[in-house]
Amino acid sequence: MKLKSIVRSVALAAATTGLMAAAQATTIAYITNGNTNEGWTLINGGAASAAQKAGVKFIQLAAEKGELSKQLAIVEDMITRKVDAIAIAPVDSAGIAPAVNKALKAGIPVVAVDTGITGADITSYVATDNIKAANVQGAWAATQVKSGDTVIYVTGDQGQSTGRERKQGFLDGLNGKVKGVKVVEVPTAWDQTQAQNGVEAALRANPNAKVIANAWDGGALGAKAAMMSQGFKAGSIKIAGFDGSPGGLDMMKQGWQQANAAQMLAKIGAVGVETAIKAAKGEKVAKRIDTGSFLVLPSNVDQFAKDSGVGQFMKVK
Repeated sequence: MKLKSIVRSVALAAATTGLMAAAQATTIAYITNGNTNEGWTLINGGAASAAQKAGVKFIQLAAEKGELSKQLAIVEDMITRKVDAIAIAPVDSAGIAPAVNKALKAGIPVVAVDTGITGADITSYVATDNIKAANVQGAWAATQVKSGDTVIYVTGDQGQSTGRERKQGFLDGLNGKVKGVKVVEVPTAWDQTQAQNGVEAALRANPNAKVIANAWDGGALGAKAAMMSQGFKAGSIKIAGFDGSPGGLDMMKQGWQQANAAQMLAKIGAVGVETAIKAAKGEKVAKRIDTGSFLVLPSNVDQFAKDSGVGQFMKVK
């Protein structure tokens, strides 16, 4: 009996070792767009946690300064290194397509994370339904204005599907509820300083604006700074954010933000990598995976912060 027990233990250990070796033999390249704001810190953290949990080899790389040429070079390098799958947040939705097509042709599954890719038949796209979430943001803004009022909208990069979809969703949500609202756009490339400078200029020209809506929470932080620099008090102009980041929710707790189209940030990264792992193993994955969103208001911000895990990173409790 003792000998049989030893044999069983050895067999179990060998099987476990084999499974671990198989997992570690799977190499996943996770290529970000170079953004380092709070939202992306949570997305990237979710991706790394999922890889660690699965026990795969995880290569995380970023497009330095968000440059397309550098992200293209990274993808080319991952093809040469014959990774098993690529999860990527593209700098440019169309510009990255040639390298992505080359990876797909080489038999490497490609999963787009947070931002879609155009011009390539990618394996899967894992992200918030940006149009749906922004539509809710726009509908909320409509409850704060009437015909003839002015809304300032801080865009994201229009070279990325994420920026275009959030703008479209917001405008559809707003215009679907109230007509005749003047929308003043502040263009940015996801840059908080651009947002602040642009909102300052917009406020000088439109001091009676009722709402400042933003395509991401960095824009909302820039809007807050712009309001403060011109002597506006918290709540005198309503601010709507998008992300559900710690900084955005801190703003809400302080009275500076009144609504937020919150993403499940860590979930985006985690599901993106989990999907890449499945694809690398030859498993069938969905072409489009919506990771969900939620309209956060002052009345539910504490519960959302707790449920989403964002609360641990917030400064204002």
